[in-house]
Amino acid sequence: MLIKCADFFVDGASSFAKNFKIPTTVIGLTIVAFGTSAPEFAISFSSHLSNNTDMLFGSVIGSNIANILVILGLAVLIKPFKIHNNVIKKEIPILLLITLGVSVLFLDKLFDSTQLNSLSRADGIILILFFSVFIYYLVALLSNNADKSNEEPKYKIFKSIVMIALGLAGIIFGSDLVVDNIASFASDIGISQKIISVTIISIGTSLPELVTTVSAAKKGENNIAIGNIVGSNIFNICIVLGLPVVLLGEVTTTAFNVVDIFFMLLSVVLLWIFSATNREIKRFEAAIFITAYCMYGVYIFL
Repeated sequence: MLIKCADFFVDGASSFAKNFKIPTTVIGLTIVAFGTSAPEFAISFSSHLSNNTDMLFGSVIGSNIANILVILGLAVLIKPFKIHNNVIKKEIPILLLITLGVSVLFLDKLFDSTQLNSLSRADGIILILFFSVFIYYLVALLSNNADKSNEEPKYKIFKSIVMIALGLAGIIFGSDLVVDNIASFASDIGISQKIISVTIISIGTSLPELVTTVSAAKKGENNIAIGNIVGSNIFNICIVLGLPVVLLGEVTTTAFNVVDIFFMLLSVVLLWIFSATNREIKRFEAAIFITAYCMYGVYIFL
């Protein structure tokens, strides 16, 4: 279900963009990215309401690390692809700025050893403001970069929308089945909440990004593939993490520290460096991504 619905979703999004002469990068950064972040969004609110803050932080921090190091890494191993110059000069730096911003807001204990790492309502508002800057950038990108290609869309407008809706619904439903059953299994055999949240839940809720990114890369839709990862990570930090904090109040955690944040920042820095090298991510660089994630996994289990 995941794999087939990802094909529907990518084809529908690509056709939608071509019908309206919208750059596929914008579609990747918005419809695709926000749509594939729906599982994280649902988990963040339910985690906050149940006072399960480790799951809230884990689903965002773990997903952002997994999106780049695992999902993009696997996609590039299957088929290396070039990165558009705009992504290197503007979109990845925006992601890096936002990731650095949430790191400073979150790591209270680093600056004051008597404090717990937390996000307050004021921090959440700052994250929402970061997101508004990103939206402003997207509006400017859309107005200045209409798709001038004459390539015919695969589907007409109505069918494109239907394909997007059906594909996304199938992806989310399939992900829920995977996540719920694996998480229950892990809990039954006594795996800790942090390990479950940053590995099983984060990778599980990133399954939409995985199948969508791999499908887009195989179809040659590189802008959708990279836009999906960058946009999802921005959405995860600003909305998935920021919005529940603004609406429901402050969250604290003792389970996540500077090492977790370091790996989240490292993943973005590696993405920027590798993308800027010949505007392409190569297979050996994808292997470095996956090796870095394995190192993080070892740290988590130890």
